[in-house]
Amino acid sequence: MKLFAASALVLLVLVPAFAGENLRLNSKLDYTSDSQDGPLITGDHMEDGFVPGKPAYVILYGEGCYNSKRQARRTVDLYEKYKGRVQFVIVDLDHPLSPAQQDLRNKYYKGYIPHVIVLDASAAALYNSSGEVDEGVISGLLDQALR
Repeated sequence: MKLFAASALVLLVLVPAFAGENLRLNSKLDYTSDSQDGPLITGDHMEDGFVPGKPAYVILYGEGCYNSKRQARRTVDLYEKYKGRVQFVIVDLDHPLSPAQQDLRNKYYKGYIPHVIVLDASAAALYNSSGEVDEGVISGLLDQALR
């Protein structure tokens, strides 16, 4: 029994969690301005990055950006639809980034927010663009990645 518990602990340490979990939208967001309302999205494992093997939705945003706030709302709606099947990686550019988040920023970010990336399970980018993107477009890409 002790050997099994030790083996399970080693696996937990070696295998990273799949990105953000229990994502919630900041209830104090002001969608009428570029005000600084704090983190747009909160949750668990927010420092994690993409782990190959499962499709991912990645958003890079700034807290004081009107468009980022609107895309954050879409992100949490998508999370509710796809949680458990798709990784959600949240990169708040107004806070220090983990090494995994820095890697995503360096590889995909083009300097404009919000920036959304959809990756298939093998890390191929199906979508990589700045600006707001409709939930239906992302849903179609995530559905494609899940096939």
